[in-house]
Amino acid sequence: MYNPSHFAVTDESSLHALIRQHPLGCLVMHGPDGLDANHLPFELLQADDGTLRLQAHVARANPLWQQLANGDQVMVIFKAADSYISPNWYPSKHQTHEQVPTWNYQVVHAHGKIQIRDDEKFLRGVLGRLTRTHEARAAALPGHDFKPWKMSDAPAAYLQKLLGAIVGLEIEVRRLEGKFKLNQDEQASDRAALVQTLSVLGQAEMAQAIDKPV
Repeated sequence: MYNPSHFAVTDESSLHALIRQHPLGCLVMHGPDGLDANHLPFELLQADDGTLRLQAHVARANPLWQQLANGDQVMVIFKAADSYISPNWYPSKHQTHEQVPTWNYQVVHAHGKIQIRDDEKFLRGVLGRLTRTHEARAAALPGHDFKPWKMSDAPAAYLQKLLGAIVGLEIEVRRLEGKFKLNQDEQASDRAALVQTLSVLGQAEMAQAIDKPV
């Protein structure tokens, strides 16, 4: 992607954090019918040697896992908050009128090689970790009072049937590319005004990102 140096993010911890906080990725592949994309929740794992892997699963009825061969190149796109930015929100616009609309966003592109994992042990591990992570987040939401769901809550026969209806995916990540377009090329007073305006508009995540870019 086009990625000017003032928007490019190379800090690995920031890229990992975006993926973990926004795990619904868009898996882009080139299959027999051309380009295709699937939207899947991923888990990012890092080995002791620093190697990164993305794990997910798809329905067995999804032709993706049959259209890809082990070792094929794929890309997964992760996106955080995005926001339209009006020129009227910049104090400098009212002085010089030299501002135009733009769109802020934060994305990470993960490039790597895919492996199809059609084995129950792998699937149970993926589902167990995803469930624990996201049930804990759901239980922590304000206004809720419930215990996190766990796989053992489901009848064993029912769970076994569902496990047979999915196929696992594992991507060995070879490269991460991050672009955080957060008005880094604007003056400090304009950025401060954007933070205040977006906060009032209820776009807290974008306001915080502009206030403290990587």
